[in-house]
Amino acid sequence: MTLPLSRRFALAGLFGTSALALASCGGVTDPGRGRPRASAEPPADLPTAAAPPSTGPIIGNGPVKVGLLLPLGGSGQGAAAALSLRNAADLAVSEFQEPEITILVKDDRGTADGARQAADAALSEGAELLLGPLFAPAVAAAGTVARGQNRPLVGFSTDAGVASPGVYLLSFLPQNEVERVVDYASGQGRRSFAALVPDTTYGSVVEGAFREAAARRGVRVAALERYAPGQPAAAVSRLAPLFSGQIDAILIPAPGDDLPAIGSALQAAGFSPSRVKPLGTGLWNDPRAAGVPAIQGGWFASPDTAGFAAFAGRYRARFGTEPTRIATLAYDAVSLAAALARMPAPARYGEAALQAPTGFVGVDGVFRFRPDGTNERALAVNELRGEGAVVVSPAPKAFA
Repeated sequence: MTLPLSRRFALAGLFGTSALALASCGGVTDPGRGRPRASAEPPADLPTAAAPPSTGPIIGNGPVKVGLLLPLGGSGQGAAAALSLRNAADLAVSEFQEPEITILVKDDRGTADGARQAADAALSEGAELLLGPLFAPAVAAAGTVARGQNRPLVGFSTDAGVASPGVYLLSFLPQNEVERVVDYASGQGRRSFAALVPDTTYGSVVEGAFREAAARRGVRVAALERYAPGQPAAAVSRLAPLFSGQIDAILIPAPGDDLPAIGSALQAAGFSPSRVKPLGTGLWNDPRAAGVPAIQGGWFASPDTAGFAAFAGRYRARFGTEPTRIATLAYDAVSLAAALARMPAPARYGEAALQAPTGFVGVDGVFRFRPDGTNERALAVNELRGEGAVVVSPAPKAFA
């Protein structure tokens, strides 16, 4: 069912300057006031005893409690990302109009044991929903605890293997990016593909997604080669015979660190991006990609950058620092939790609400959760040109 824009985004006005709006057709608000309809019966799962007071930092003071599990006590990039995610959660609450949630912030220490303890603590203090953790083992551990207490979890890991019914991932999954760019390339007449993928866990995920997307679109996979990170020359040489007319597109889901070496190997092998269209994933959303001549004119899928740019400006104004790219995950997760908190319990965080087929609108565009816990995002397709990227296929504004 597709509703008119005016109806699907009717809830947007409730959220102050928050970018997230419900796009579902569940009819959970009173059109006259934009507030939840009163329930004739008390919520079925209200606790019979008061929850213990929080043992950690909190954000907000609403009646609905939500746990936020992050590796705040870790070190290095994980700790920096955790701080950015925590700040984004704070920003979401401050920008939401009259939020009815309290965020219970828990340090999961970046480990499975820490995540179990953090999840236990948040749930014992009355959390109805868990957000986070960031790392896959921690998501798996916290998800087991949440399922044991019949509570949902929305995690930030990019490892789709830890998703399951009731354990959702809001992260940027490479499967979505591969599917989008293959769909677009085949729609532009590209029919014979090759792939050059890193011999990593990420590469394995991309390979599986690539083969599935190609099969759905009915395009040929002529060859797929794996390369050790930083050492692409041998794999490129094995693909070289295909560059003279046997393929018209090649998927190269390489990070910025690998792209210069891949570009040099491709040029040495006689590769021309005017004959064979290079394709990438969101990893190409990196300044280093624009400086690699061999992939100029290439297409890659990623969220629309306009939403993040606006979010980053507000984040800088509040905290005086730059947000990490994944900070929007916490912002959207908290905004979603606050939006659904206005529904009566236990429906607010139930399957029907979280799996609304028309999805939600966040900072990075439209997204929805699948029953298996993975997500689907509406992505843009960009083309590398000169010193940057230009959108050639805008992200859809809604799901069909």
